[in-house]
Amino acid sequence: MKNLSNSEDFPLTKTWSYLNAANVALMPMGAAKVMTDWQTDVALNGSNNFNDHAEATAFDGLRIQGANLFNCSIADIAGGSSCTELLSSVAWAVMPKRHQNVVSTEIVFPSTVYPFTRVSHHTGCEIRLAKGQNGYTNFDEIVKKIDHNTAVVSISHAEYTGGQLYDMEALADVAHTHGALLVVDATQSAGAIPIDAPASGADVIIAGSYKWLCGPFGAAIMYLAPGLQEKLEPGFVGFRSKKDMWDLSPDRLEYPDTAKRFEASTMAFGCIKGLEKSIEYLNGIGIERIHEYNLTLADHLIEGLNSLGVEIVSPMEPAERTSIVSCRVKGFDPVEIVNNLKEREIVVHKRQEFIRFSPHLYNCKNDIERVINELGKLLK
Repeated sequence: MKNLSNSEDFPLTKTWSYLNAANVALMPMGAAKVMTDWQTDVALNGSNNFNDHAEATAFDGLRIQGANLFNCSIADIAGGSSCTELLSSVAWAVMPKRHQNVVSTEIVFPSTVYPFTRVSHHTGCEIRLAKGQNGYTNFDEIVKKIDHNTAVVSISHAEYTGGQLYDMEALADVAHTHGALLVVDATQSAGAIPIDAPASGADVIIAGSYKWLCGPFGAAIMYLAPGLQEKLEPGFVGFRSKKDMWDLSPDRLEYPDTAKRFEASTMAFGCIKGLEKSIEYLNGIGIERIHEYNLTLADHLIEGLNSLGVEIVSPMEPAERTSIVSCRVKGFDPVEIVNNLKEREIVVHKRQEFIRFSPHLYNCKNDIERVINELGKLLK
């Protein structure tokens, strides 16, 4: 089984087995270099190189790579500092009213629903959370919460605890039938799962960069469906929100008629450059290829965990699977296991009462065999 990446791009993998992309992924060194080079240049040269033109076009490369990633138009892509920032701007743009509701799940990562919770404190809209257990929510439980008063369905494409993957197209059909928008947090899927944004039916897809996209903290990417690009007024605005950002007249605000309208202000632009480079790296390998490779690693991991008699809580149905594999080890403290594995240069993560493994393109079969072998020793 040939590795998809070069160990020179991810030096830690030469000695460590790092199975923790669902928490913080490793970044290709080329992307890290782009970031540090940009920051060093600004530190040494100020605006000599990062001039008005460079600032105005800082997101252009990310739009190109994002369009390739999500199989959409460049006009559909916006960048930001974080998934939460972009999602909050969307939440205030939609601003569900008192008689309306927002549907999510009990097991969703809080940042996916909190922006709408904040809006509910202002408008009085209802937040409805579909029940879940062991990091899993039945699709039908989400559908039951949706009615003619639903304004938004806000979900994670892949749930962070156990990796459950939702059918975006099916959920979009239900949401749109009731006149609702589908807003998707793809932080646990983008970069590891192929996403055809237009075909998915999702109205908004946002992903933070530091997990499966192998990017830095401080950057995020958003897909905004064409039909919303002239309708939604961003919740956060700044001088970059203007159609001509260097028209600095404060007496009018005319938005771009693309997703770019959600790019509000100055930020750590080097982080955007780093994300652009990391997505370019992943696109160069191919997301479909990465997906198949990661699932092969997950299959090998599941086989090994089953041999140890631990309880796997991640879904096994092919349509719901990702390479996130979570398990419960009865009679053992998961924190102790995670710490003991780290002492052996193996990195996994604790989520809830589970141990979560999340292999990515820089891992190999030897990493899986190593963690199963060391975990077996610990359980004995």
